[in-house]
Amino acid sequence: MKMLLNLALVLLMLPACSQSDVQSKKESSVPPPKVDINMAVISGQLEAVKQHIAAGTDINKKDPMSGSTPLISAGTFNQPEIAQALIDAGADLTIKNNDGATALHAAAFFGRVEVCKVLIAAKSDQTIRNNFGVTPKESIMGPFAEMKPIYEMMKQQLSPLGLQLDMAELEKNRPLIVGLLD
Repeated sequence: MKMLLNLALVLLMLPACSQSDVQSKKESSVPPPKVDINMAVISGQLEAVKQHIAAGTDINKKDPMSGSTPLISAGTFNQPEIAQALIDAGADLTIKNNDGATALHAAAFFGRVEVCKVLIAAKSDQTIRNNFGVTPKESIMGPFAEMKPIYEMMKQQLSPLGLQLDMAELEKNRPLIVGLLD
């Protein structure tokens, strides 16, 4: 009797599963744009990111080199509209890159006030610690003068990809972000 009940349950659920597959295929019938989603994020191509979302591209896929997701890249490269689009599409706010940083860690560290606001509004977990044992808030609480050489190095390494870091703006934004974070 129990086996028949289980079989009946499975048979009842099969049509729902097949309809779910059909619907997801309909939703992903849009072809993705030619530009890779990570490149679209880094270069601020919101429409291309939206096309990727419509095409069913994995928005949580990690970059093989850095381990960054498109949302982490949006935080790093100061793309608040793209961050919002990714969040609206269900991007995972807790994924960490190779350094253990979430999108909120990246946005806070790079002084991206608007991206931080988007992530905080989406209830991004502010207690997650990166591989260095610090939360997003703790990552920016030290004196700017001590962190400036690290920012200069990051700027030099990532500027070919389009990273823009204005040291005066970064120094000004760090305390603002500390105030935003719990």
